[in-house]
Amino acid sequence: MKKISIVGAGNTGATAAHWLAERELADVVLLDVVEGMPQGKSLDMLEAMPIIGKDTHILGTNNFEDTKDSDIVIITAGIARKPGMSREDLLKTNAEIVGNAATEALKYSPNAFFIVLTNPLDTMSYLTMKKTGLPRERIIGQAGVLDSARMRAFVAMETGVSVENVQCYVLGGHGDEMVPLTRHSNIAGIPLRDYLPADKLEAIVNRTRKGGGEIVGLLKTGSAFYAPSLACVQMAEAILKDKKLIIPCAVYMDGEYGLKDIFFGVPVVLGAGGMEKIVEYKFDDEEKAMFEKSAESVRSSHEALKSVVKL
Repeated sequence: MKKISIVGAGNTGATAAHWLAERELADVVLLDVVEGMPQGKSLDMLEAMPIIGKDTHILGTNNFEDTKDSDIVIITAGIARKPGMSREDLLKTNAEIVGNAATEALKYSPNAFFIVLTNPLDTMSYLTMKKTGLPRERIIGQAGVLDSARMRAFVAMETGVSVENVQCYVLGGHGDEMVPLTRHSNIAGIPLRDYLPADKLEAIVNRTRKGGGEIVGLLKTGSAFYAPSLACVQMAEAILKDKKLIIPCAVYMDGEYGLKDIFFGVPVVLGAGGMEKIVEYKFDDEEKAMFEKSAESVRSSHEALKSVVKL
């Protein structure tokens, strides 16, 4: 059985463990600094396995040694932004948490692939690559899978069509400047622009961009965790099963789309080699402008990171 370690046993990390265990994709290690919490959640999950007839082993721990020989490490650890907190405060705190998680996990699993979920997503993925010194194929940020799924859900809700018939592609940074590609998205092959009136499509695009904020506003405390965690699991499955699945992920750009030295959301082929290829779309002028605006936003976050952390 393959092994996946999840750093951070909060709602997102524990739910990722749940999805993984249910699918019997890999044995799971759930790690957190809080004593007893990952152990309790893991034991509870382990006791559920006989009910669904799965032999997944789930271990809760506070010790990185237990993550030894992981095939994939998923990093969800970090704090959410609190009232009165600047983005720089969040950046500094989460950079310390993620940087430590990445370097400690690498000590025990030198061949692992890293899937990063902690916000600010693109910048935490960049930090993970710089701290570990790993090749870009092995560090992948989760954002586009989630953003695209949200858009698919909204399109299905609006049209009454099965989500299986809806294909959407959201690229760019994980934030308000993300780039939903309405020209390339479709329902059963029919472009969204032809299927939906312009005002309805614009409303869906705006809702997609604010998708995370909408859930935060409803929950009052905390943020989304069902869809983000499952998005990580889809990425992990693509790597473990060598699926060659083309999905939008945040990866290190080295000239593709004219971008260099930033992590950015683009379509990639995910397989046994991790990020095996970046797929390049041809953009029209409007898409190119949105893409560049999003890249500028991510670049400024990377620069802010460099001002608070030594890389």
